[in-house]
Amino acid sequence: MMEKKLWGGRFEASLEAWVEEFGASIRFDQKLAKFDIQGSIAHVTMLGQTGIIEQAEADTIKAGLEELLAEYETGQLEFDVTNEDIHMNMESLLTEKIGPVAGKLHTARSRNDQVATDMHLYLKDKLHEVIEKLANLRQVLVHLAEEHVETVMPGYTHLQHAQPISFGHHLMAYYQMFTRDSERFTFNIQHADMSPLGAAALAGTTFPIDRQLTSDLMGFAKPYSNSLDAVSDRDFILEFLSNSSILMMHASRLCEEIINWCSHEYQFVTLSDTFSTGSSIMPQKKNPDMAELIRGKSGRVVGNLVGLLTVMKALPLAYNKDLQEDKEGMFDTAETITVAIDILAGMLESMTVHKDRMAVSTEKDFSNATELADYLASKGMPFRQAHEVVGKLVLECTKAGHYLQDIPLERYQEVTDLIEEDIYQALQSRTAVERRTSLGGTGFESVQHQIQQATAELNPDK
Repeated sequence: MMEKKLWGGRFEASLEAWVEEFGASIRFDQKLAKFDIQGSIAHVTMLGQTGIIEQAEADTIKAGLEELLAEYETGQLEFDVTNEDIHMNMESLLTEKIGPVAGKLHTARSRNDQVATDMHLYLKDKLHEVIEKLANLRQVLVHLAEEHVETVMPGYTHLQHAQPISFGHHLMAYYQMFTRDSERFTFNIQHADMSPLGAAALAGTTFPIDRQLTSDLMGFAKPYSNSLDAVSDRDFILEFLSNSSILMMHASRLCEEIINWCSHEYQFVTLSDTFSTGSSIMPQKKNPDMAELIRGKSGRVVGNLVGLLTVMKALPLAYNKDLQEDKEGMFDTAETITVAIDILAGMLESMTVHKDRMAVSTEKDFSNATELADYLASKGMPFRQAHEVVGKLVLECTKAGHYLQDIPLERYQEVTDLIEEDIYQALQSRTAVERRTSLGGTGFESVQHQIQQATAELNPDK
């Protein structure tokens, strides 16, 4: 006997169980249950107010939906794969609860606009959560930068010592990255904050619905202007996945640095035990596993973006079953980034910074070579000539096994009489950092200015 489906009127045979399992989405789209009920409550409220169904019927359906929501929130609802997706499961559960009148809920609605509405509601809610968590991470970076404005460390290019910088300055670079991430997610809300409900399958409906009313009831900024676009648009999800990929790329870069900094070769920081693990065979090990996991999960998030882009790239309008593949990557990404942001904030907040080790690492290197070139240029030597002079001195030092600050004044003055005793002060790492006062530079005053700006951004009402 053919099992009765809500869409089964024109079918003579039912799906085999393994085929049904392949086509079903309830395993993952049950995450939309709360939002599906929220959208249904708005829809039936509108059906009653417009007279499309009797007000008493609308009230009965609404009461049943509210009971289902309460049961869902207490973990009492059970979903059945034979009902395919969250929409069919909810309609079936509602029918069990209030009887055949539940069938009137689907008047002037399709699963096409229903699922799109659910995802808009889900993602809009998630975006606010992500932005809030990013604000906390940015605040952690600012607080850490405040503590380390005058902590001197090597700045790198090509992973080679380049110029000494403030550790606070280094941290504030990541503050700027995560601020741009927050701005992208904030813009993402604009496209998530639209209601597809009422677009029906693709062409709208003959019923006298009020799409503005349902949009307002769900708290959306506006309804979609085109019904085809409403049911087929997944740009708001692609934007989220793209923004998340950029966020995780930034997080991965910072984690890569943390992994380096806590290695034996660097010893710049020590991570809290809370965010470290040990080895099953090597008892001395303290591994930065959480940082490594964030670095690894960045690939997973990028994969979700590429997956949906590939699904979307050749889809004709309007709805196609391919769009069922839009959800798992969205859910996975949302869950991944929200935890990753919190883990990263916790690692930064609890790690120990070894200021002395950072400072020492800038003293036995040639990261002050630019200071000598700038010194000569400030005395009137063309910079290109100064660059060549300093390059030759660096070569001389590497062969002799010492550094620029070890060269006697007599030798400096053999090279050029522009060099005087103040050169040794200029070659100190702290001096090199302190003097870079240009806007956005690593000078201590400049870093303080960055922190002040960031504090104002994070606390606009103060």
